Amino acid sequence: MSRFKILAANPRRALAALATVLVAVGVTGASGANFNASSANPGNVFTAGTLAMTNSNDGAAILTASNMRPGDAATYGVVDIKNTGSLSGPFTLSKGTVSDSDGSNPMSAKLNVSVVDCGTFASGTPTCDVADPVVYTGTLAAMGTVGNPVGALGTYAADEQHRYRFGVQLDGSATNAYQGDSSEVEFLWTATS
Repeated sequence: MSRFKILAANPRRALAALATVLVAVGVTGASGANFNASSANPGNVFTAGTLAMTNSNDGAAILTASNMRPGDAATYGVVDIKNTGSLSGPFTLSKGTVSDSDGSNPMSAKLNVSVVDCGTFASGTPTCDVADPVVYTGTLAAMGTVGNPVGALGTYAADEQHRYRFGVQLDGSATNAYQGDSSEVEFLWTATS
């Protein structure tokens, strides 16, 4: 009971004493020693690779043929396609929209097209010869479109380059109905990674 009286008699002194005791307890509780260690790995950089291509005839025709006669020898043209990116990727060839001058007798149905992979540039400039793999042979009208390409050209590694030879011939079955007709198409190359 006497304690109660002391506190009641001098509350400021009692509060000061209590505050001193609390500070002492807090300092004692927080003054422990700890072992610490740390390590860091700065500079972690992440970059995406690239998939790009060059086309030796970019924006221009691979071949044109005029004054075609049914059954004559084919006209040829070549194009070089290169993966200029840092990633490998499968390449494909397809045709774009065909424009025939005569809708009733579309010349694209009588144009025999061949596409041959003449090889890579791994050692010098490739030559196109009979042993080269055929990528496509058939009419221009039947050639695959973007959603249904001619076929896979294979996976190109970074910096891999191929030469392709295109040939076109007016089929021997073309009749007088095709005289003076024309057909135009865009060939499309795509790559994905």
